[in-house]
Amino acid sequence: MSESTVTRADLCEAVYQKVGLSRTESADLVEMVLSEIAECLEKGETVKLSSFGSFVVRSKGERIGRNPKTGEEVPIAPRRVLVFKPSAVLKDRINGAE
Repeated sequence: MSESTVTRADLCEAVYQKVGLSRTESADLVEMVLSEIAECLEKGETVKLSSFGSFVVRSKGERIGRNPKTGEEVPIAPRRVLVFKPSAVLKDRINGAE
């Protein structure tokens, strides 16, 4: 299994190859979709993509952590984290069950 990273440019090229839009239109389309997803997540909304998965913003409360070098306890501030939950369909595809 090769470990490669797919970039925005790769996504734009894939849209260009498969949809038939110009390279500029393909890049604009990819940027619009990613921007819309990001804006929804900023507002705390869940983004659910059928047969792919859901991006969920979760709030984590303040807690006490520990510095692994010194063992000193330090407070970890409350924050929001982004979680991706893959759909069953995507899990099956990844595991070759298609």
